[in-house]
Amino acid sequence: MRITCVHQGFELYGSDRSFVESVRVLRAAYPQAEIDVVLPRRGPIVAPLTGLATRILIDKLWVLRRRDLPRLIGFGFLTLPLAVARAARRIARSDVTYVNTSVVADYLLAARFCPGRTLLHVHEIPEGATLAVLKALVRWSGTDVIFNSRATQAAFGLPAEMRARVVYNGIAGPGAAEPKTYDGLRPLRLLMLGRISRIKGQEVLVEAVRRLPVAIRERLEIRIVGNAYEDPDRERALAEAIAAAGLSEVVTLRPFVDDPSDLYRWADVVVVPSRLPESLGRVAIEAMSYGRPPIVSRIGGLTEIVVPNRTGWVVEPDDAVGLSACLERIVLDPQGWTGYPAAARARYDAVFRESVASEGLLAMVRSRLDATMHRGRAAVATTPVEP
Repeated sequence: MRITCVHQGFELYGSDRSFVESVRVLRAAYPQAEIDVVLPRRGPIVAPLTGLATRILIDKLWVLRRRDLPRLIGFGFLTLPLAVARAARRIARSDVTYVNTSVVADYLLAARFCPGRTLLHVHEIPEGATLAVLKALVRWSGTDVIFNSRATQAAFGLPAEMRARVVYNGIAGPGAAEPKTYDGLRPLRLLMLGRISRIKGQEVLVEAVRRLPVAIRERLEIRIVGNAYEDPDRERALAEAIAAAGLSEVVTLRPFVDDPSDLYRWADVVVVPSRLPESLGRVAIEAMSYGRPPIVSRIGGLTEIVVPNRTGWVVEPDDAVGLSACLERIVLDPQGWTGYPAAARARYDAVFRESVASEGLLAMVRSRLDATMHRGRAAVATTPVEP
């Protein structure tokens, strides 16, 4: 058996770690299978995949990223036929091809010419023209589709005849939640983890903290962890905004880390102040697995993670005033959220634990494999026998 797994990234942020966990689930279910992983380039993701994949292949994927669209629309279109042909050969040689995210255009186009062999896992809610293009691409591909949230499924609005299923990302967490230690006598440890980008809302957090009374600011210790890959100007702008707000003693910028587990253990609360729709929100789920209640924006799939005022807090997106007020309540009333850490962990165990989510992924994979084997048997049965 050969399973090909295709991913558009090379780092180790949320969608990258979700891909690694999907490959881990496939390896556990099919220990004898040949699993080929196709990536656009080498990066931090290679290390955790090395023990799971039979082969890691570096290929020039045709990925529809917004920043690359001008190049792709121009000279890049000349490379598309070759990319689709290369993808079609890989799909044809595989019993099932698992494509992680809808932006891998060459594999979705190729799936149309190799029907019944491809499974698409959608982890994004694009906007505007990009959403229109991706919706059309997914529909044309004819693949089976896994959506990582109801919000993602609603954004794509596929026709009823396409086989689709919502499966929340299964996330491996610690064996048990970390104990809550914040009692108001020391600074509240607030963590923001993720790529520095316009979507994630680092600037919203900085503005929210700037608005706090000085006496509240002094009771905060904040770490913003991540990088703006291929966009150093954005990192510099964030550092300058922190300094200009007079928050250099409160907010620390730290670079991306492969393993954020120590950061979650350090934190009391994790903040996910996304400005645009998240398809789900891995950081919020990881935080709950450690018993760290998250503050999330009321947008996209984040609303499917947190039970407001029980497992965390929900604020309006792009609302520094509302986030500031939420932070002030958390600092001033630690007893008011004493039960949140245990409730957050309980929700993780019930809905987002890796073992809970893996069955949904495997059900879709088994369906594709069964269909492929059925076609193979049918082809053998109808092949004329030479006299």
